[in-house]
Amino acid sequence: MCIRDRCSTQYPNKSITGKTFPTVSGQNLEKEDITIPTDFTGKLTLLLVGYKQNSQFDIDRWLIALDMTETKVDVYEIPTIQGMFPRMFSTMIDNGMRKGIPKQLWKGVITIYKDGDKIQKFTGNENPNNTRVILIDNEGEILYFYDQGFSVDALKNIRKITQPPIE
Repeated sequence: MCIRDRCSTQYPNKSITGKTFPTVSGQNLEKEDITIPTDFTGKLTLLLVGYKQNSQFDIDRWLIALDMTETKVDVYEIPTIQGMFPRMFSTMIDNGMRKGIPKQLWKGVITIYKDGDKIQKFTGNENPNNTRVILIDNEGEILYFYDQGFSVDALKNIRKITQPPIE
């Protein structure tokens, strides 16, 4: 679990473009079990991974920008929490998110508890307020990774990969 600007276990940030996203399990806010990347076959998928509640500000900027630019890609918010303590309170945490997120968006919010440390170790968790923006293909290969906070240039890079060229 990340509190303030520190996570209980610190992992240095790293570049993961070209690697395969680790297999992890979670549950969306509709209480459906999801395995990433296995359940995202057949298309590009953008994962907005947040390690702290304060990551939501950065996630929201990404979501607004993707919507305003009509970027055509499936997007999932992935709150990722490490440690045994948060797992003990997962029902309370998820219920709190359900109160703050419109019901029509619940399918796209997948909380990772058990495998939270696995993802944080994979991407690094320095500057935990920054969203980990991870574009994966249908095999789980990471086509694009960005962890520096919202950036118009990073958005343009995602659009170059996800949008078909205009003929």
